[in-house]
Amino acid sequence: MTDKRDLPPEAKQRLRWPLRLTYFGMLAEQAVRAFWPLWTVLLFAVAFVLLGFHESLPVEAVWIFGGIAVLAVLFTFGLGVRRFQMPQEDAALQRLDETMPGRPISTLVDEQAIGSGDAASEAVWNTHVRRMSERLDAARAVEPDLKLSSRDRFGLRYMALMAFVVALIFGSLLRVTTVVDVVPGSGQALASGPSWEGWVEPPLYTGKPSIYLNDVDQANLEVPTGSRITVRFYGALGDLTLTETVSGRTEDIPPASDPTQSFDVTQNGELRIEGDNGQVWTIEALEDLAPTIEFDGDIAQGEGGRMEAPFAASDDHGVVGGRIQITLDLDTVDRRFGLTADPEQRETIVLDIPLTISGDRTDFAEMVVDDFSEHPWANLPITAELFALDDAGQEGFSAPQSATLPGRRFFDPLAKAIIEGRRDLLWNRVNAPRVAQVLRAVSHRPESIFRSETAFMKLRFIVRRLETRVSIDRLNDETIEELTTALWDLAIEIEEGDLSDALERLRRAQDRLAEAIENGATDDEIAQLMEEMREAMQEYMRQLAEQQGDQNQDMAQGEQQEMTGQDLQDMLDRLQELMEQGRTAEAQQLLEQLRQMMENMQVTQGQGGPQSPGQQAMEGLAETLREQQGLSDEAFRDLQEQFGEGQPGEGEQGEQGEGQQGQQGQQQGQGQQQGQGQGNLADRQQALRDELNRQTQNLPGAGTPGGDEARRSLDRAGEAMDRAEDSLRDEDFAGALDNQADAIEALREGMRDLAEQMAEQQQQQQGGQQGEEVGRNNPNGARDPLGRDTGENGRIGTDEQLLQGEDVYRRARELLDEIRRRSGEQERPTQELEYLKRLLERF
Repeated sequence: MTDKRDLPPEAKQRLRWPLRLTYFGMLAEQAVRAFWPLWTVLLFAVAFVLLGFHESLPVEAVWIFGGIAVLAVLFTFGLGVRRFQMPQEDAALQRLDETMPGRPISTLVDEQAIGSGDAASEAVWNTHVRRMSERLDAARAVEPDLKLSSRDRFGLRYMALMAFVVALIFGSLLRVTTVVDVVPGSGQALASGPSWEGWVEPPLYTGKPSIYLNDVDQANLEVPTGSRITVRFYGALGDLTLTETVSGRTEDIPPASDPTQSFDVTQNGELRIEGDNGQVWTIEALEDLAPTIEFDGDIAQGEGGRMEAPFAASDDHGVVGGRIQITLDLDTVDRRFGLTADPEQRETIVLDIPLTISGDRTDFAEMVVDDFSEHPWANLPITAELFALDDAGQEGFSAPQSATLPGRRFFDPLAKAIIEGRRDLLWNRVNAPRVAQVLRAVSHRPESIFRSETAFMKLRFIVRRLETRVSIDRLNDETIEELTTALWDLAIEIEEGDLSDALERLRRAQDRLAEAIENGATDDEIAQLMEEMREAMQEYMRQLAEQQGDQNQDMAQGEQQEMTGQDLQDMLDRLQELMEQGRTAEAQQLLEQLRQMMENMQVTQGQGGPQSPGQQAMEGLAETLREQQGLSDEAFRDLQEQFGEGQPGEGEQGEQGEGQQGQQGQQQGQGQQQGQGQGNLADRQQALRDELNRQTQNLPGAGTPGGDEARRSLDRAGEAMDRAEDSLRDEDFAGALDNQADAIEALREGMRDLAEQMAEQQQQQQGGQQGEEVGRNNPNGARDPLGRDTGENGRIGTDEQLLQGEDVYRRARELLDEIRRRSGEQERPTQELEYLKRLLERF
């Protein structure tokens, strides 16, 4: 048992701030727990007033709300006073002591009850007291417990706080002064006399701030049209009146003494408040100008044939949208050939204009970019107009610009003819017979026009399908889209080519460049064609280096000269310089000279020798494809005769063309020739199917991915042939044509897969031959380029020393100089040059 005494002064000094803060915390706990209902009611009432709910309620409702609010405040205040208890200092000291280990404060106020007078016992007690005293330095104020979840289970305090924050953001402190206005007869209102307030709120899209009329001293005031003016009168009714001529109102005009009036500014006029402290303003309504937009240059052709239409737009408050409209200028179209007929109705081209992402939209410049190469109006006269829209709904437009709708330009004559036929077909489908006739005439002698037999067969297939649809009157929109897409793809293939032969690609690039120079192509087109020619030239030189190795490339003009890659690059640079200077005649002469030089270059070709099984299979499949094409043509002619629409002379031309194509495959088509002698299309189709079956069985490359894929494609071709045979026996020529088209496509896929398989096999064989050649050129056994023997079991490296007794540094310099010399010889194979380059980078 211990007796209590006061805390020592030294301890009180050390505990002064922790004890004081703990006391204030306990005081805050009591205040919050007792008065949270009071400030909850006050926050709700203030939010109600700031949001102006009292202005829209009847006076009776405002009185009721005010009475309830006053009663609630009085009740919660009395409840808080009743609950509130002032904390005692001893309670704060006890709370602080309870948070410390060992309760050192209680120890300091206790006295020793047992063992007093015993020296040993007193020594122990004093030691304990000293230790507890030292713990006072670690005393910290106790945090108050301000949680009210157990008392406010519905979270009313949070609701009140949220309502108050919303009122501060969206309400106004000025609305507090209107409370007296809704309480007639208020002694305060009568004592203060009549007063007024007014605001001018410009439209939001203008970004201008509101104007408080009570702070405006000048008589003239400029505001945007559409601004909202609000005026409120306080005091006795009739003491203040409002007259205005800015709204232009003629109906539903409120009385001039109405306490609250709102209207929009629509015109210049006067705003007058008459009465005590009245004021007059002359209002100038600033018109919202319509946006302006104009072309900032001519519509031009960009890279890849894309349309580029620069423009500049402006508005006093910012442009929010716009568009460009493109229509066909039919009056300026050259109405000849396929454009003689009236065009089919097409929708106006409408594109949204791009808006500046960053920056001021009140005045900016941008460019409309789009690709209309496949559009029916490509490279035809058009009229373009620009439109801009502002936030007020006003629209501005530009003066129309006449131009040619940019589109991709084709320089290959055959590709140009196909694109022209496609344009005529899109212009009006009545041109379909003429388009088919022209394309047949273009492909009459394919050996002098087409560089690829596949392109010829694709064109014949498109023409036949077009004529079939015309004959059975099924040329609908879906068919037109299908045929025009096929013509576009074919023209792209012919223009760009899919050539593996570098010399053919180079000739193609030269032809396109010559055509572009002659037709006056743009600088961008010339630059693009020059880049294509450079790439083709590099590819051709690489092929020469691979085929001739270290041999020199000789030229047949005058005396033989060695032509290096740098010489070719110098000629190309000179050619581009002449074209940039506009000296087209000299450029054409230099291009022709370059063409002759490249033609005279000797490329080592394989001499004679028996054909490989893969080559024999490819020739046989090519012959089968030609025979299937001929059967399809005859089936089409029978279909025309069935509908009474045969075209005299067409059969002779077709047979002549097919006969010219079939001269190269006489040794492979024996089964087909026997079927042709029977004179029956179905029997000939069956014979062709049997021949394809024989070729499939003898097809090389079994077990390889390419060979298996080729067999699957040929199996699909055989199934299509079977269906075509059944359709021919039933005299369903339209169905037969569709099945024969599927067979032709499957045959092409099979030939393509077989060609890829043969190319891979050839690469593997070339790799093996290179290894054997290395062995033959090394009679001393397997040695590295430095003459050292390789390690055992073919491992790279040797145990021999690089040099034995020689000058190591001199020999290393000689080797490095030799590597540099050989790396500069561009006629060496690419793999060797890359290896030499890696050596130089390493050493």
